[in-house]
Amino acid sequence: MQAAMDITAKYCHKEMEAYGSCVASNPSTWQLKCHELKIKVAQCTSSHPVIQKIRQDCSSEFVEFERCLRENQDKPTSCSQHVARFLGCAETVDLSGVDSVPQPS
Repeated sequence: MQAAMDITAKYCHKEMEAYGSCVASNPSTWQLKCHELKIKVAQCTSSHPVIQKIRQDCSSEFVEFERCLRENQDKPTSCSQHVARFLGCAETVDLSGVDSVPQPS
């Protein structure tokens, strides 16, 4: 998971910062106001093999997290358990066969 986070931060930092700021600034309307920024983050991250593998292996946890956000647009922090489940799944993904995974030094 750390490799995926490093890759996301390295290649999609600008997109993630813009989206995070938008969500924080629009607690009750972020789903509408930040949609374009969410798409930009998704487009950026979807091009890397590590992130693709995590999304594939943890798709049900990610779908549940997104559903929670849709149902709790005015209080996105209530979805922290969904985030924890997704991150827990991501930690268990076997990335050994994925191309472009940085090797630990």
